Formats: sequence, C-alpha cells, structure tokens
Amino acid sequence: MKILVFDTCLDKMYVALAENDTVLSSRIVTNRDNKYHSAFLISTIKEILKENNLTPQDLDAIGTNIGPGSFTGIRACTTVARMMAQQLDIKACGISSLEILSKINPTDKPTVVALDARKNSAYLYIDEEIKGAVQIDEVKKLLEQDDYYLITDDKLQPVLGGISYQQSEYNLGEILAKLAFEKLQTSSAKWQELKPLYIQPPPVY
Repeated sequence: MKILVFDTCLDKMYVALAENDTVLSSRIVTNRDNKYHSAFLISTIKEILKENNLTPQDLDAIGTNIGPGSFTGIRACTTVARMMAQQLDIKACGISSLEILSKINPTDKPTVVALDARKNSAYLYIDEEIKGAVQIDEVKKLLEQDDYYLITDDKLQPVLGGISYQQSEYNLGEILAKLAFEKLQTSSAKWQELKPLYIQPPPVY
C-alpha cells in the first residue's frame, strides 16, 4: 500500500511517502519568502512522487493532520487530501496533531500534549484522548497527579514546563505516515468522512 501523507497544521510542513509502514521519502518545509509553508504543499508532493517514479494514480491512500493547529494550515491539508482522494478514488484518513506529537515521547512515562489554544487555555491530549481546550490552571492540576512526560510548544513551555516540540527537529511526517498506516487497517477511511478538527471556532479579526 502506497500512502502519501502531509501536515500543514504546525509550524513546519511535513510531507512523506510510505510503502505500508516503511517511509520511502520525506520532506520538512519551513515558511520562506514571506509565504506560509502550505503554499509549497502541491509542489512538494510532486517532487516526492517524481523522485520515486510514481504518479498520483499509483497511490492507494492519503493521510493528513486534521488539527488542532493553524486554521489556514488545517484547511489547506484537509482540502487537498479530500480532493486528491476523491479524484483518485482512494482512501483518506485524518490524524490529530496531538496524537502525532504524543509519539515523540522517548520514555515509558504517560504522555501529555498541551498546545496553546489562546484565551489562557491549552489543547489537551492525555490518557490517549483529546480533552479539548482546557484552562491552564486545570492543566497544571492534572500534571500534578502523575509523573507525565509533557510535550508542549514555545508559548506554553515557560508556563507548564516539559519539552517544546518546536525546539528540536522531529520528523513528524514520518510519524504521521506510520499512524496513517495503522489507522487504514482498522478504519473505512472514506474521503467523505475526512473533516478538520476545529476544537475552537476560527478567530475573528
């Protein structure tokens, strides 16, 4: 099974191609020339397919991050995933950024992921479940209940501690590829069911 995955929800864009659970190629793209990284999604997909001598018609499934994260990024990758899967008549599955980040825990400690959700709250993932947008004071109380491995971002690390995923080079695209392969074994993964994960409504300016 050839699986193309991509993620434009976080501070970098990740694109990877896998054969079952083996990653064949991957790219990490940052913002450049005053352009948000998702602007390079289509061109990066074309590059990866070309270097593997594949066309879109050779793909069997699409996997994408569905959020939470940048609202622009969530819209970009879910829209492209749905359109590609529909046109190619293949499966498509979504994985949350919270679950993806939870896999960078190198220890045996239980994992907590807390990402900035504005309004003094955090998008919280604990006990392998998404808990929604939780007030920071409540997150602190939860962290006191066990010896958790906390994964957070640059905004919340000074407040909560733990490690910020933004301060190290993690290839989240490769993690996404493995998670997508696992999900495709147990889910119908119809493209019609692929939807953005908006825990909170987009900000109004």
